[in-house]
Amino acid sequence: MKKILLYLSAFVPLYFLISIKIIIDLINANLSWNFLNTISLILFIILMILGTIGAKEAIAHKSTKTTKIEIISRKNITEQYFLGYFSLFVLFALTFELEKISMFIVFILIIILIGIVYIKNNLFYINPFLNILGYNFYQVEYINLSTNIKDTAIFFYKGEFSLSKKFYLSKLSHENFNMIEDYEE
Repeated sequence: MKKILLYLSAFVPLYFLISIKIIIDLINANLSWNFLNTISLILFIILMILGTIGAKEAIAHKSTKTTKIEIISRKNITEQYFLGYFSLFVLFALTFELEKISMFIVFILIIILIGIVYIKNNLFYINPFLNILGYNFYQVEYINLSTNIKDTAIFFYKGEFSLSKKFYLSKLSHENFNMIEDYEE
């Protein structure tokens, strides 16, 4: 369930844009209050809430076992994955006419298919919502200070960070969703 919520969080900006589009169209009488439009709006609000909960849970998750690390090298790779999502946002928010049942069903099927690929391949690092919240995505080489073993991993970190500073892992996994935080002695 956590993986699904984390996946949903990647699309919170899209759900927001589509909800705004529906609300504006309803206010301007470009859409009518019918069953599909009402269900669509409710669905997108629920998805925004679930996605926000998923992101909040992932960020707040603290492992009981913390690992102190020192970063040797880092590369901000946020832009490699972030802009690809905006083409999806533009496609859905601007061109899809979700007030038509056929387009709404295609939209749901596309989100499900993307979700299957996203979760199956652990693509949790592709999350524009976290970037909007100030997190950047880094590929880093680090030394585990308790074992002195050098390793590489992919991390989210809020803001920019400098090399040779000590951090601790709040979660280290092979799910491509790891958080690092400042370590203070």
